[in-house]
Formats: sequence, C-alpha cells, structure tokens
Amino acid sequence: MVWGAIALSDVKQRSPELATPIHNFSLQLSPTPRGARLARLLAVEQLRSWGLPLDPAKQVIAELSANAVTHGRVPGRDFRLLLYVVADTLRIEVTDTRHDRLPALSDSGRGLLLIEALTDRWGVTPGLPPRKTVWAELDLAPEPKNLHFGGAGGLPEGPQR
Repeated sequence: MVWGAIALSDVKQRSPELATPIHNFSLQLSPTPRGARLARLLAVEQLRSWGLPLDPAKQVIAELSANAVTHGRVPGRDFRLLLYVVADTLRIEVTDTRHDRLPALSDSGRGLLLIEALTDRWGVTPGLPPRKTVWAELDLAPEPKNLHFGGAGGLPEGPQR
C-alpha cells in the first residue's frame, strides 16, 4: 500500500530517535604492543571518517589499549576495542580478559590520571569472567562553524580577532 510507505517515511523524518546519528566500530586485537598501536591507528581513521575530532579521543584510545596490553594481558586471549557514538557522546570501551586486575587511580602510574583529565566520565564494568571493560566517554561539542574535524585542522573563515 502506498500510504503505508509514505507514513513510514514520514515517521523516519520526524522521529528524533531515528534522526540522531549512531555510529559503532569494533576491533578484536592481539594483546601486544602492535595490537595497541593498531587499535589507535584504526580507531583514528574511523573517527576521521565519521568527521569527529581526533583529540583527545586518540590519546584515550591509546592509553586504554596500552593498559589492556600491559595490565590485562593473558597469553592467547585478545582484547576488544569498541567505539560508539550516540547523539553527542563518544564512548570508548576496551575489554580485556583480566577481571582480577581492576584499574584504580594511584601514584604508581599516570595512565588513569590522563583518562581522568581527558574524559568527561570513565569507569570499569565487570563482564562475564574472565572479562572486564574499561570505558570512557567524551562529550562532543557542537561543531564550530567553518572548522574541519578529523583532518589536519582548519582556520575559521573571515576576519580574526
């Protein structure tokens, strides 16, 4: 029926839930320095393709991936990187297979201090043993007019003050 197709199209255009962009990206990588490096490089390319700012997300991804490789490594078990964007929030999740080693802010390292400083929220979610997920969220500011995100950057058009 023609009216059904028109009604469905109308609902899609007017529904705020469907108008909100949702992106996701997931990788499973070896728990090695190379795996952590690949996580950062591939995630940066994904953020760039979505037109999102690279900083501070790439630092957060690098730190969480390095932590998974350093502190969450179990030989033969991969770690997973998941990025997703809902509305104005980028969520970064890194899942490893060391549920017995929970991250904590301490004087022994600066990694989580960086995560604390760079993100709007972060935490740890236990998974099915032996997994845990360390997550961080970044609130994405509205895109400034005339700036290019995800690339080498740009200068605003017009006179500078």
